[in-house]
Amino acid sequence: MNETSYKLAERLVPTTYLHQASESRTAREKLIRILMEQHKCPEEGWDDASIELFLNDLALMDSNNFPHNCGVGEREARIYSGLVSKRHYRLGHGIGRSGDIAEVQPKAAGSSLMNKLTNCMVLDLIRATGVRKTAACLVVPLATGMSMVLCLLTVRQQRPGAKYVIWPRIDQKSCFKAIITAGFEPVVIENCLDGDELRTDVAEIDRQITALKPESIAAVMTTTSCFAPRGIDKLEDVARLCSRYGVPHIINNAYGVQSTKCMHHIQEAARVGRVDAFVQSTDKNFMVPVGGAVIAGFDSAFIQQVGKMYPGRASGSPVVDLFITLLSMGIRGHKKLLEDRKALKSLLTQRMEGVAEKYGLRVLNTKNNPISIAMTLPENMNIPLTELGSRLFLRGVSGTRVIRTSDDKMIAGTRFIGWGSHSKSYPYAYLTAAASIGMTEEDVDLFIQRLDKCLEKFTGTKNTKETYGSENDVTRRDSKSYTRGSKGEING
Repeated sequence: MNETSYKLAERLVPTTYLHQASESRTAREKLIRILMEQHKCPEEGWDDASIELFLNDLALMDSNNFPHNCGVGEREARIYSGLVSKRHYRLGHGIGRSGDIAEVQPKAAGSSLMNKLTNCMVLDLIRATGVRKTAACLVVPLATGMSMVLCLLTVRQQRPGAKYVIWPRIDQKSCFKAIITAGFEPVVIENCLDGDELRTDVAEIDRQITALKPESIAAVMTTTSCFAPRGIDKLEDVARLCSRYGVPHIINNAYGVQSTKCMHHIQEAARVGRVDAFVQSTDKNFMVPVGGAVIAGFDSAFIQQVGKMYPGRASGSPVVDLFITLLSMGIRGHKKLLEDRKALKSLLTQRMEGVAEKYGLRVLNTKNNPISIAMTLPENMNIPLTELGSRLFLRGVSGTRVIRTSDDKMIAGTRFIGWGSHSKSYPYAYLTAAASIGMTEEDVDLFIQRLDKCLEKFTGTKNTKETYGSENDVTRRDSKSYTRGSKGEING
């Protein structure tokens, strides 16, 4: 209600009560006004009622919700199911136009405004987590792999004669397939073993650029977040090479926003050399459903070209999810999640070291991987190594990877020896676990208990002492998701 409506309501309800209600409404509208003025992620998270108020206002700005609207086009945001309409807050037009995913839609002022504000909030958050020189970003309804394809296709327009993408090996299919899908030929660079850790062979990248000629290289595609024992690529060294040879540099930062170390390396790489874009997943970094990514960079013009490369309009669902989450989380909420994740990484490492010592194993030293942890596996197991991963999964443990180092895989005509280990000759079989955003101490406790029991069973080692407590001592919540209290605090 507006001021006039409140005045008229005084005929029916005492003025004192209406004044309180008006003040409450004004406080919520102030949050919206500040967001519209500053174009930044709020410092403190909003409560759900304020977010729903704003979403309702935005939906009413779209033509499909106009009371007088008469739609005679082929796409009028008509939604048959009431449940589907509620799920999308009656926002049915999506984002962008046929020529540019970032362009405003005449029929969807509310959806377009939400899209712009979401991009602004994500940009603010990326800067706050360490990449302060980021010039622009774009939220797209694509997961990380297809977002990398979009970046490579944009590079193709700028370098039509280029044929190759140089790629320090990471054993994750979507990265490799992105290069193939974009129509380029991958040049796979094997990693160097430095102690337990796999690091970038910068000298080999230099040799390949020289041998193939810089003008034939579409881009060098590096990686930050990855499974141990691979570390973050040497971004600064690669960025210097790319700057020297005039070759584009695209960084796969899939779940690196949750790590200040990953973000610091991106910032430093851009400072000392060349970085054209870095891509991150929305679900892995911001705790939303799968389906979106953020393409960011240090040149606004390049990010604009990426947006124009997207064919047609796009789903607005990932944008709505991220919009709601960022308003709910706020800068402080996100910072607290990152601090908690970092502390749990240390805790998980300590607990895994305890299990490793018990069974004569060890946690691999991978100081350049801030998220993933790898632990060697015993040679005396009475089952195949991969069976350990299956048994953990059946016990309710998800996310672990058991690597034998002896597997080969053929992908798009390229053979990868030692698939899964990021190397053709890694010396140990191992298991990985990751301390990612949203993880709880309860998750760590249960994982260690179940890992301990599986190793005890499959190695025949008798458990002579109870180190980690019993699973029965750990009370599970009905839901592991983060919920918000009435005042916007994060519970769990």
